[in-house]
Amino acid sequence: MSRSVIRVLVALSVVSIIGILTIQAVWVRKAYALRERQFRQTAFIALQEVAMQVARFNHVMLNRYAVKQLSSDYFIVNTDSPIDPVTLETFIQTSLRKHNLITDFEYGIYDCSSDQMVYGDYVATGTPGKPMCHMPKFSGFTYYFGIRFPKQTGYVVEQLDGWIWSTAAVLLLVVIFGYTLNIVLRQRRLTEVQRDFINNITHELQTPVSTIRIAADVLQQDAIRHQPERFGQYVRILKEESQRLQKQVNNVLQLARSEHNSQAKGQFSLSCSEQNLHTVLTEASGSYSASLTLDLQADVPFIYADRYHLDNVIHNLIDNAVKYTNGKPDILIRTQNREGKLVWSVQDNGIGIAPEHHKAVFRQFFRVPTGNVHNAKGFGLGLYYVRKIIKAHRWQIRLDSAVGRGSCFVITCPVMAGEQRAKERESERAME
Repeated sequence: MSRSVIRVLVALSVVSIIGILTIQAVWVRKAYALRERQFRQTAFIALQEVAMQVARFNHVMLNRYAVKQLSSDYFIVNTDSPIDPVTLETFIQTSLRKHNLITDFEYGIYDCSSDQMVYGDYVATGTPGKPMCHMPKFSGFTYYFGIRFPKQTGYVVEQLDGWIWSTAAVLLLVVIFGYTLNIVLRQRRLTEVQRDFINNITHELQTPVSTIRIAADVLQQDAIRHQPERFGQYVRILKEESQRLQKQVNNVLQLARSEHNSQAKGQFSLSCSEQNLHTVLTEASGSYSASLTLDLQADVPFIYADRYHLDNVIHNLIDNAVKYTNGKPDILIRTQNREGKLVWSVQDNGIGIAPEHHKAVFRQFFRVPTGNVHNAKGFGLGLYYVRKIIKAHRWQIRLDSAVGRGSCFVITCPVMAGEQRAKERESERAME
């Protein structure tokens, strides 16, 4: 499936999901508004019946429009006569229960002599009551009571349980779809990466294999044996290309072993000991003919590291600097002590890396895009391996680079103080 088709399908899927969620939200909102309106209408009818019961109890005539709604959850009920609190509360509870309004309420009775809401109570359906809130007065009536439903919103929401479950089901389907889509896109990206890796490894292995085959064909000729210089030249080519081939194969096998160990043990397998970073860097730099400068300024170069993997990290960083330099490589390796840490860096004068690729360069099989030209050799494994080793040591790595001004990989790791080094030596002697 082409990339454009996938983009169209993803776009249509996203639009469809947004449409479904929008429709669901509109329906839920309308359902809530309908239930809220039904609650108010039912409360209005129930309170009207309470007013009629109070009027009959007091033997007075009552205006048929006795209920006024002052806010969404607050009602004023006219009684046109004094109200007995105990009787009123009984009437309210009976009427609300009759109309199936089983929810908390609080009420207050207006005292015309003091012009205040002087009596009231909070009536809870389940949990104990709580103090009443302030209840506004109403100047249009002389004898009346006010009633508020503080849990009206919760009561209305409880009536929407069907809508809530359907919305939860839709959201669950959206999450499942998003997760599935993410897996599909990730698998596609991995497929593309693996395809590029196979193409790269085929190209990289084809060159030394072809060179070895040609050199072997030449060495099979009888005439070459009488030409010592040419014979030695082709033998040297065989040796160099076989070493190159072995190095490339070892890089792949090395990462495969590290991945296996990491998955089997849950973490990267290290065998750490005291290392003098200056010594390690000096030995590693001796195997490169490129212009490589060591600026070893750290006063305390001792770190706790796995020597084998540390060597590989250094070689990978130097190899990366050499591969991504168009002209003559100029590599600077510097060490410094900073705030109790050992900071060392590998800087080059290469083509540089754009900021948008700084995080991606540490991904497996990733190679910096260079159009259709592939001058740099490699599999896209070196920096991925470097990051795994740095992370396994609990160190930090930072990339400072821009296109056209080279790259600088900065590694920060803790130093081994004198006491820590002494303990490490005692531990090593005890193990011996």
